[in-house]
Amino acid sequence: MPPQHPSQSPSGPRIVQGDLASLAPAVREFIESSVALCQPECLHVCDGTGEENHTLLTQMEEQGMIKKLRKYEDCWLVRTDPRDVARVESRTVIVTQEQRDAVPCPVGGGVSQLGRWMSPKEFDKASAQRFPGCMKGRTMYVIPFSMGPVGSPLSKIGVELTDSPYVVASMRVMTRMGKAVLTELGQGEFVRCLHSVGCPLPLKNPLVNNWPCNPDLTLIAHIPDRRQIVSFGSGYGGNSLLGKKCFALRIASRIAKEEGWLAEHMLILGITNPAGQKKYMAAAFPSACGKTNLAMLSPTLPGWKVECVGDDIAWMKFDSEGNLRAINPENGFFGVAPGTSGKTNPNAMATICKNTIFTNVAETSDGGVFWEGMGQTLPEGVSVTSWKNKPWTEEDSGDEPSAHPNSRFCTPAQQCPIIDPLWESPEGVPIEAIIFGGRRPEGVPLVYEAFNWQHGVFVGAAMRSEATAAAEYRGKVIMHDPFAMRPFFGYNFGDYLAHWLSMARRPDAKLPKIFHVNWFRKSPTGGFLWPGFGENVRVLEWMFRRLNGESGAIPSAVGYLPAPGALNLSGLQEALDLDQLFHLSREFWEKEVEDIRSYFHKEVNDDLPKEVRMELEQLARRVQRL
Repeated sequence: MPPQHPSQSPSGPRIVQGDLASLAPAVREFIESSVALCQPECLHVCDGTGEENHTLLTQMEEQGMIKKLRKYEDCWLVRTDPRDVARVESRTVIVTQEQRDAVPCPVGGGVSQLGRWMSPKEFDKASAQRFPGCMKGRTMYVIPFSMGPVGSPLSKIGVELTDSPYVVASMRVMTRMGKAVLTELGQGEFVRCLHSVGCPLPLKNPLVNNWPCNPDLTLIAHIPDRRQIVSFGSGYGGNSLLGKKCFALRIASRIAKEEGWLAEHMLILGITNPAGQKKYMAAAFPSACGKTNLAMLSPTLPGWKVECVGDDIAWMKFDSEGNLRAINPENGFFGVAPGTSGKTNPNAMATICKNTIFTNVAETSDGGVFWEGMGQTLPEGVSVTSWKNKPWTEEDSGDEPSAHPNSRFCTPAQQCPIIDPLWESPEGVPIEAIIFGGRRPEGVPLVYEAFNWQHGVFVGAAMRSEATAAAEYRGKVIMHDPFAMRPFFGYNFGDYLAHWLSMARRPDAKLPKIFHVNWFRKSPTGGFLWPGFGENVRVLEWMFRRLNGESGAIPSAVGYLPAPGALNLSGLQEALDLDQLFHLSREFWEKEVEDIRSYFHKEVNDDLPKEVRMELEQLARRVQRL
């Protein structure tokens, strides 16, 4: 352990902002026990004000941790240590007494693909190796935050303790944070979140890019029984902004199971037809598969309008009238930058021009940002510096990209030009459709509708997709990603499926229709069969009409497909091969059934609900009739 930093006070940390005596006893106890463990030099209770934010950003700029982007209004660039760029699934664990509470036990033992379990004894040992004295010489920031609008019956409160000012600035964007949250909390319950970059002062090793992290000891642990999250060694958003995946999905999914609601990796959008009728839909895609693009869709069909409630996470609960109500628990967008452009997502491009923190994108010499797929020609004389802080030209693109594939923008949701008027409604918005999807280059049709709720739960359970840059996996491997939640389950996936199935047994529940989409099917020559982006409104329009009880669908082996002529293709600039887009190959689907059966058998084992097993066998029989 590093020696005591000279300026550490023997009586405890110096309080630079806030008054511990004014805090609720439970919050104060959490802070005091964490201070005793981590031994910070200073303590700062965050109030969430603009003045505080400006001070922290200025301090980080002076320390060389962030850089102001002069081309935009109050935008900043961060370059991380290249070893700290994504979620680390292999170091992300759920801590429970019994392994089966956290993950199913795979056939033959081994490591589950549906989460990592750690015993309390192992966790205590790992924590004791990491946290004592980990904040020496640093400031511990106390971040009171609300997931969801402050005061909403669907919202939950957390308190994060961190030694990273980058986390404070980012949490101010991604959550409702500050004094109002402490007032709302009162003596109520909250999720305890402890985060450290794991670099006490004085440093043992020099920093890379002035970015403190400790990748050799990174650990992100969730203790659902104690409503606690403990993260060490990483400053990257998914590992350090503990309100995001850690709280809003892993811990919240467990709370939701106990309280009878759903915490899901889903966007929420509102769509209005030319007659002024509006419906809300939620959609689950794996990370970097187009959630943000769909949530901020610019429709190509005249008279149609899409508005964004959220682009990543949905908390959904049935109200007293049986409507499934959803809120976006976040306050900002933490979007993947590469591929975002004026063509693919003009609304995102408009959102990120001010008050945005960019991480691991490239920088232009005129004070702007740059990334692959941005679709902008650089002005003459403007040069690019890559995310690794090296000169970069177009000629280098074959060797390495200018921006990291998982580089991000962290931007306030209220800046989105198409933010939905009800995006902060305390009651939430009524969800009429749930959409599953992923990257499937072959075999899976553009869109189909589940036969019923139980079949829809099976469709979600059977989701597969090409791996993305948002985690540490590499290459174009097709991975099982049930409900787009594979990295985010807070409890046993078999129990999760049973929880979803139980929604159909709720009295008076108006169950949403469930659909599956695949924007990414390719032709034999490798080109995409569907133009995607703004044209995806054509698929949403078909769903909209199905929700209104219109026909226009034909049963198939996988679900209801659009009937011939039911998909509105008017005004489409390019010719489509609809036969290829919707073709169901018996050979492909026989293999798909076997892959799903093998996955369920090995990974979910005895915890697979019989209803899901039955749906798989019914699919197998339908495929035989193709």
